[in-house]
Amino acid sequence: MAENGRTKILVVDDEPDNVELLTAYLSYDYDIIPAYSGREALKVLEDSKEDLPDLVLMDIMLKDGMDGVEAADHIHTNYDIPLVYITAYADESIMQRAKLTEPFGYILKPFEESELRTNIEIALYKHEMENKLKESQKWLTAILNNTGDAMIATDQTGYVKFMNPFAEALTGWKQDEILGKPLKDIFYVESEDTGNPVDDPVEKVIHEGAFYGLASQTLLVTKNNAKIPVDIIGSPIKSENDKLIGVLITFSDISERKKIENLIYKERM
Repeated sequence: MAENGRTKILVVDDEPDNVELLTAYLSYDYDIIPAYSGREALKVLEDSKEDLPDLVLMDIMLKDGMDGVEAADHIHTNYDIPLVYITAYADESIMQRAKLTEPFGYILKPFEESELRTNIEIALYKHEMENKLKESQKWLTAILNNTGDAMIATDQTGYVKFMNPFAEALTGWKQDEILGKPLKDIFYVESEDTGNPVDDPVEKVIHEGAFYGLASQTLLVTKNNAKIPVDIIGSPIKSENDKLIGVLITFSDISERKKIENLIYKERM
């Protein structure tokens, strides 16, 4: 955003008349930076690293050896700036390439001033909301990664979506190895008394809601077939409308507690 608080828009079009028209439509409310080729647009961004535009309006059919999609791909890779394409037409192959740059909108020529402004405001709003969501996800991930318990989150069908470092340490599995796999394939818990597998924690949460413990004495069987006594808590993850969207399994190593309990028991014998 410009020092005067106005939104800055980089307009990229190789037709000066088009740039002039866009500037006439938008300059009352926005600060316009013109560029007449893809290369010029990238040079503008390179020279403006400390004060980048808030949005890019990019004509797809640029000449001069770099079309709008190629320029947009570079912007998408290197800058966190929303981009809206402007195009009169484009064949299917160009549109498929354009989708890969994850634009925030398309404006078809000829367009009305109101349509142009609406697309700009929607793109700016979507980008702001995406950044807020990313920030929230970073906070959540930081909290889950630094909590004292091991945690594994699954979707509502039991496929792993997240595993924190404590869960990696206890199970012996790395998150990259098990993302998208069924929890039951990597989280095996058996009864210490019988050696039989205990209830599926995901199924238990789905049918009963939150639970505290799967059995009186539970052992986690690790990737290397070690057996660790654990306490396990299962909790539903729900959307704002109370729909189940996943399951959070929290577990902790209670080996030291078991040793103390055994010592106390022997002293009383």
